[in-house]
Order: sequence, then C-alpha cells, then structure tokens
Amino acid sequence: MTPGEKMRAYLAQPGFVVMPAIWDGLSAKLTAKSGFKTAFLSGSCVAASCLGGPDLDLIGFGEMYEALNKARNAAPDLLILADGDHGYGNAMNVQRTVAAYGRAGAAAVLIEDKLTPRALTATGKPCLPFEEARMKIRAAVAAAKETGILVMARTDCRPTLGIDEAAARIEMYVAEGAAITFLDSPADDNEIRRAVAASGKAPAFSVLTPGQPRAAPSQKDAAALGLKIGTYPTGMLSPAIAGIQAGLDAIGSGAAEAASALPGKKLREVLGYDDYNTHAKQFIS
Repeated sequence: MTPGEKMRAYLAQPGFVVMPAIWDGLSAKLTAKSGFKTAFLSGSCVAASCLGGPDLDLIGFGEMYEALNKARNAAPDLLILADGDHGYGNAMNVQRTVAAYGRAGAAAVLIEDKLTPRALTATGKPCLPFEEARMKIRAAVAAAKETGILVMARTDCRPTLGIDEAAARIEMYVAEGAAITFLDSPADDNEIRRAVAASGKAPAFSVLTPGQPRAAPSQKDAAALGLKIGTYPTGMLSPAIAGIQAGLDAIGSGAAEAASALPGKKLREVLGYDDYNTHAKQFIS
C-alpha cells in the first residue's frame, strides 16, 4: 500500500485521530516511538526550528521538503500529513509541491487558499477568489494521482469572508476531489458543525491548541462535533523551547545541565547509539 492508501485506511477506522505537530527527524522519531501512527509536519514548527521566527510565509518549498525528508528518514513508518502551505505559488507551483511531497513519501499534503505574498502584517489572511482557489485544488488533486498522496484542502477565508463562503469553499473542495478538509479559525462550535457538514464524508481536520482567536475544542468535544483529526502545533514545540531555555539558564548559572535533562544513558537510547553499534557490527572485519 502507498502512504496515501495507508492514511485513507487509517482515517476510515473509528475514533478521533490526533496528529502531533512535528518539524524534523527527532520530533518524528519520538512521535513514532510514543505510539502515534500519524503526524502533521507543521509549517509553523518548521519556521520556528529553521528560522527561529514566526509562521508568516517566511519559509519556502525547499525548507519544508528538507524537513519532510528528515522526518521520513527518522520515522519511515509514520504517516505524515505535510504542510504545503499555499503551494508556494500558482497552480503549477502547487502541482510541483504535491508531486514532490508524494514522491518523498508523504501520506497527505495541505494546500490552502491564502493569498500570497501576504500583506506586511501579522494579522489577517486575505484569500484567493473562489474560482482561483478551485483551480489550485484541482491542480493539487491532478498531481496527487501520480503517487496517491491525499490532498487536504484548507480555507482561511472565514475571518474575512464569513462562514457561508467558507462552507461553500469546503463543499467545492470535496467536489474537486480533496480527501480531507480544514476550516481555519472557526468562531464557535456551530461554525465547526457547518464545516463538518460541508465536508460530507471527507474527514475534517482542526487545530485544537487553545489560547488563539478561534474555537479550540477538547479532543472529546472535537469528536462529538464530527471532526476526525486534530493537531496541536505548539504541543511539542513549546515544551522543546522551554527545555532549551532551561538548559541555557542552567549553563549560564554554572550548572552542567537543567534539572529536567535526560540522564546520559536515556539520551543515548533515544538517539539510537546502541542500535547503531548493533547494526555496524556486520561491517566490522
């Protein structure tokens, strides 16, 4: 089975699916070792790890493609939904992105209707006209046929154009062949229900991280609302940043490591030193 086929079969099973947000080989490896079957390669997390900066269209195809390859190499059995952002250009760029992600082994790819380049502000997400958004998803679905990668279509238009327009776009995305849908920034539970209804039989994805200007239900409530997939973009990234800062604070104060540091043996185990030595023995003369 292709990664796309495996993802489709996995999402067809009963139950709500949590996709931890990953950004590199280590985060992918730890996610797989923790028992998760799937993960979301998050553009915001890759932006943070690569640039030490915000998710404001500052990273491109190359950085995301490199992150995907690192994650796949570290956790080859993990089914990855990779953030393709706006496809990094027009419909032809979308096709290049989807095809490349599929060949690299991603199970699914996110494509959104955000207008790019965006206005020079951290607020607001102007979106493409309806028919231009349709053409991007049509291009993505056509490119996906080569490898069987699933297309997740996202609309960012709810804050600027309203829930009626957002629901209409979701219906259109499904009609064009999108396998998963994503309404960004729903205002409340009723808007989530609208998005789920517009998705029909296609599973609906949501960001569940609290503290943002959007509805962020719990996993239990998300499932009750009809959502199928949830992710937490800061769920691992924020503790990782806190851990790095704790280490820096400890070293700065004269200590060797933070109180939260892994013991050396555990760290080597996580990083696979023993596995390396075992595998290398066959090549020692």
